[in-house]
Amino acid sequence: MDILDNLNDAQKLAVKTTSGPLLILAGAGSGKTKTLTHRIAYLIAKENIQPNQIMAVTFTNKAAKEMRHRLGKLLGQNSESRSFMPWMGTFHGLCVRLLKIDGKYIGIGSNFVIYDEDDRQSLIKQSMKSACVDPKVLKPQFISSVISSSKNELVGPDEFEALASYPNQKQIAKIYHDYENRRKKAEALDFDDLLIEVVRLFKEVPEIKKKWSNNFKHILIDEYQDTNAAQYEIVKSLVGADKNICVVGDDWQSIYSWRGADFKNILNFEKDFPGASVIKLEQNYRSTGNILNAAQNVITKNKDRTDKKLWTDAGQGEPVSIHGVRDESEEAHIVAERVFTQVSLKARNYDDFAVLYRTNAQSLVMEKALINFRIPYRIVGGTRFYDRKEIKDIVAYLRLIYQPNDIVSFNRIANVPARSIGDTSLERFINWQQKTGQDILSSLENVHQSDGLTPRAKQAFGSLGNIIFKLRENMLTVNPAELIDQLLKMTGYKEYLNDGTPQAEERIENIGSLISEAQNYVTLPDYLEEVALMSSADAESESDKVTMMTLHAAKGLEFPVVFIVGLEEGILPHSRVFTSGKDADLEEERRLMYVGMTRARQELHLCYAMSRSVFGSRNYNPMSRFITDMDENYYQNVQPQTYNTTNDFEDEFDQSVGFDVGDRVRSSAFGNGEVIDVDGLALSIRFDNGSTKKLNVQFARLEKI
Repeated sequence: MDILDNLNDAQKLAVKTTSGPLLILAGAGSGKTKTLTHRIAYLIAKENIQPNQIMAVTFTNKAAKEMRHRLGKLLGQNSESRSFMPWMGTFHGLCVRLLKIDGKYIGIGSNFVIYDEDDRQSLIKQSMKSACVDPKVLKPQFISSVISSSKNELVGPDEFEALASYPNQKQIAKIYHDYENRRKKAEALDFDDLLIEVVRLFKEVPEIKKKWSNNFKHILIDEYQDTNAAQYEIVKSLVGADKNICVVGDDWQSIYSWRGADFKNILNFEKDFPGASVIKLEQNYRSTGNILNAAQNVITKNKDRTDKKLWTDAGQGEPVSIHGVRDESEEAHIVAERVFTQVSLKARNYDDFAVLYRTNAQSLVMEKALINFRIPYRIVGGTRFYDRKEIKDIVAYLRLIYQPNDIVSFNRIANVPARSIGDTSLERFINWQQKTGQDILSSLENVHQSDGLTPRAKQAFGSLGNIIFKLRENMLTVNPAELIDQLLKMTGYKEYLNDGTPQAEERIENIGSLISEAQNYVTLPDYLEEVALMSSADAESESDKVTMMTLHAAKGLEFPVVFIVGLEEGILPHSRVFTSGKDADLEEERRLMYVGMTRARQELHLCYAMSRSVFGSRNYNPMSRFITDMDENYYQNVQPQTYNTTNDFEDEFDQSVGFDVGDRVRSSAFGNGEVIDVDGLALSIRFDNGSTKKLNVQFARLEKI
């Protein structure tokens, strides 16, 4: 197969432009993954670049796996081979490899363990206890978030302390220092360290930076708009003299500033790499014309953005449907009823539908409605496999076997299953272990030398030490699946799970799945590395169900029919827009809306409610400005089926229009203006800022002036 087959002209140009810096601005649904994959294939097949000379960075393991599979088909090679595209993966995954190879030059041994968010918070709690910080005043989750944000901005504990001015900041600085000391003693790196330690490696050891920049003849970065400061530094460090860097992304879909992403990186690409080529992928292969045009009208209200004009040859399709309803219950009922009707008529399957919302708190009423209609659904973003307690327990055992200094894993499993080790005994053991300077395994073997522990506690610690020692002896001779099986037998963990509750069977089945997955790995280090790097965006596949998720979780997905609910001011856009007053916050909310709209292939339904219960109080918020951002040529108002006429709405809420042409009005969302047309409950208003909006009087909360 010719690598350029089935590509449009812009995609072909992006594939064949192989020299120098290249920015590919890829609109929603424009085939960016296809373009990136074909470009890599072209480099290998036509430009004779070796696979190990190409670094290809994706943002999820799922995306890397998909790209690897496509590339294997294009090149006729086995994509499952470990030697195939060895430097394709996530930033975190690739940084693990770099540190395993060259971390020794900055004092990082190759047997470091990787701490996830739970591990980090566990260590932070220890630091808080040492610093006598009340977790009710400063929550561990908040402190973890501050430390993570600081690391991603390349701000270490010393610099953080220097910048701290308020009492809470000074307390966090103290905890940050202590957390780092404890983490280093455990020979562990948290997820943020994987990035910043590579940054440090390249800064402190220039010859290593030169080695890798010479090795990678081509660097390709997907979702470049989502890179943070640390990732940006890594990319710039690795670009070689030929400047063969290709970044792909869409600033219109940058929605992760809250986790450190800086979409200015993609806007500044041409400044960072003078003379860069810019290619726009503007043909959309996903959505119909009405959906695409409506979404374009929303996003182009942002000022800080690149210019693109997406188009499609899929036809105009159905107009976007706008549903104005009484409250959240009616909103949920309408969504469920439409799904039920279309599936009953065999027009669609359940998995054709997605319900998107701004926050998880909105899901409850929707779940109830779906249950009432007996509609199966999945919530994306629920508890992932590797976050389940029983799975984390087994992985903690495996990590302690691999790294005897891993204090977080030890704390987790010391008394799981219960072995007569209470909190006091555990604290006394750890204090003694740290004073002796021995690793945890050695301390368990020598626990009889400890003072302050009861004979019963010493026996329990010694028994645990025997188990870990025997399993550690087997670590290099059996595969991870066999090791887990031995672990279950020696600890009695399976019997511990089988507590007679309804959840016991599911937990035991989860352990069975863990063993099945572990059979795919030869060594324990490889398996633990893969477990640690599982991305939160990697979803498990399920059968025919309606998908429910936040707008953030929907990024990268698509569905024939999409419902976006809660389109009111204060919900979407979020209330923080009004409290912060920052244009950047509003523009990110608009990008989030654009992402949601462009998930739809054939039907897009937007719902707003006259009133909504929030934290037990009933709120009456105006319809979202994002609805009025759309050109009325691309949408239609759909009357709720539970109300037959407009008068029913007026009777229900005892309201009338009360506005005439020529009236001056004030809108909290759009400012002052003049009524230029009255059509039932719909007012056309020319605002003083030059815009003209068509608003429903019952939802717009207009005031005569």
